[in-house]
Amino acid sequence: MLELRAVTAGYDRRAPVVRDAHLTVAQGEAVGLLGPSGCGKSTLARVAALLHRPDAGEVVLDGTPVRGFRHRAPREQRTAIGVVFQQPRLAADPRLRLADLIAEPLRATGRRASAADRVRELAGTVGLTPDLLGRRPHEVSDGQLQRACLARALSLKPRWLVCDEMTAMLDASTTAALVRVVEDYRASTGAGLLSVGHDRTLLTRWCDRTVPWEAVAAG
Repeated sequence: MLELRAVTAGYDRRAPVVRDAHLTVAQGEAVGLLGPSGCGKSTLARVAALLHRPDAGEVVLDGTPVRGFRHRAPREQRTAIGVVFQQPRLAADPRLRLADLIAEPLRATGRRASAADRVRELAGTVGLTPDLLGRRPHEVSDGQLQRACLARALSLKPRWLVCDEMTAMLDASTTAALVRVVEDYRASTGAGLLSVGHDRTLLTRWCDRTVPWEAVAAG
């Protein structure tokens, strides 16, 4: 279970963008978090992905409270969650080839020896041809780069995925392809999913349940 309990968070303690938020994602469950732009849902997604420390409240993974965030989180907790952001160009190091981008988590966790095989496997899974793996972000489309970012998120076989507006910048065919990749991964691993977005139709079709922002956080 991934639990957010009474989370208050933001970038200025005097003006938090998320107040007293409660949300749970069970293992194997797909939860859609629906809300308008600017409501704070992306900040809450970063808290759920252990990338932003809340000002109050806590994140609990399988009954164990998270005590550190970002690089301070214990490896077991940090690697349990894969995250895909809305804007792949802001989430990718422009100096890296796509192969190196996908391999980043593997190398960072001491799995360099298996990285090449895992990258090839993931590239096929997300629909990247071998010639694209040698290119840098500015040499590929947004859709191709987001495929690489999804492959990076899956590289350590996380137990949860946090997708923050993952398909907002993509065309319909790429959106369908990436949602299918996520669903195939969930079906084979039992991973949970938190999908954040403002497209009610997509979230309703994709997720087991969709929760409106006003039901999650205080105004």
